[in-house]
Amino acid sequence: MIRRNLTLRLFLRLLPVLALAAALPWAFAYWIDRGWILAVLSVVVLLALMWWALRRALAPLNALFRALAGSVNTYRDGEFNFGVHWSSDDELGELVRAHRQLGEVLREQRQELVQRELLLDTMVQNTPVAMLLSAEGGDGVRRVVYANLASRKLLHDGRKLEGLRMAELMDSLAVELREAVARGGDSLFAVPGEGDEEEVYHLSRRNFSLNGRRHELLLIRLLTHELRRQEVQTWKKVIRVISHELNNSLAPIASLAHSGAELVRRGRHERLGEVFSTIEDRARHLEGFIRGYARFAKLPQPQLQAVAWDDFLARLQRQIGFDLEGPVAELRARVDPAQMEHALLNLLKNAHEAGNDATPPSDEVRVRVQRLPGWSRIEVLDRGPGMNEAVLENALLPFYSTKRNGTGLGLALTREIVEAHGGRLSLQNRSDHGLCVAVMLPEAGA
Repeated sequence: MIRRNLTLRLFLRLLPVLALAAALPWAFAYWIDRGWILAVLSVVVLLALMWWALRRALAPLNALFRALAGSVNTYRDGEFNFGVHWSSDDELGELVRAHRQLGEVLREQRQELVQRELLLDTMVQNTPVAMLLSAEGGDGVRRVVYANLASRKLLHDGRKLEGLRMAELMDSLAVELREAVARGGDSLFAVPGEGDEEEVYHLSRRNFSLNGRRHELLLIRLLTHELRRQEVQTWKKVIRVISHELNNSLAPIASLAHSGAELVRRGRHERLGEVFSTIEDRARHLEGFIRGYARFAKLPQPQLQAVAWDDFLARLQRQIGFDLEGPVAELRARVDPAQMEHALLNLLKNAHEAGNDATPPSDEVRVRVQRLPGWSRIEVLDRGPGMNEAVLENALLPFYSTKRNGTGLGLALTREIVEAHGGRLSLQNRSDHGLCVAVMLPEAGA
């Protein structure tokens, strides 16, 4: 029905043109007997009438097509308020309705996109993290293309940053921030504040391509308040641990000293040796406890050097037993021998202490080595019960211990040593029971 309507409308509009076309041969034949001039004039008049009738018949269609082309151009320019109307219920009417529906969908999507952009911009502008986006222009000069309120306040006294050259901006910043940016990658840096206090910041850098241009995003976050809060919590925990350990050692020492004085007063000297021996044990335990804290707090920078790993691990085996697996001669990591020996001894002692009655610990501790691209991997494996999820999450934290007399510094100190070597320490339960502690050490030049 729709197709017939359109065909009928076109036929009715073109009917005058068809009639003139049919009359053209007759008029030419009629007037040629009266002279060539009259015949030519009749043909010209009929052709002009045909042209006028054809333009008049097709004018609505031409107007519709121009309107559709104009609406497409407005869509391309991001404007969706342009409408096209066609009253007939035919194929062209269906095309116009589909075009109108497309405009409504594009208009809704544009409004939703504008709302999202507004929400995102509000969030970015009001975040406390300073965000600075820069890109190289056609002249090869890197300029700031976006900066939120926090970056303006931190880097430019609240003034606009967009369009400013990055070189000029870097020259106006604190030397600590310039050095952090020059180092590349993510880093922490401290800027002198009021009085003797320092403001600690974390710098994060990300690079990406947008519209064929390389962009760099700098994220600068103030960590001073968070670090101070964590520092207070850490000190509270340290004080609790030290107080607990001091009480556990000093209370028996005071009690034994009082008992020794009573024995001396009564003349019963035969038990004084036992009293003094117990006091000595508790004092040495307290001394070792304090020494452990001092070692953790004063860990020196490792002095890296090439080591013969087969000799190094053989020396460890003479101190504490374990089975060795893997191609030891292929390891290429450079380490501080004294620090790495201390770290691995901590892991091996923990592995031996993890043994139970069903698995003799001296025969179930293994060290497995493996060389990976750019890394040397050393695994210490035991056959103990492993760790639950809560212990795995906290085992590497300083002062965290599940042992009754533990200080919580062994694994924490080991992690400090490994990370000071540029490596990583990880713990995971083994599928066949026991724990695997993996030490990843970078190879020289990797």
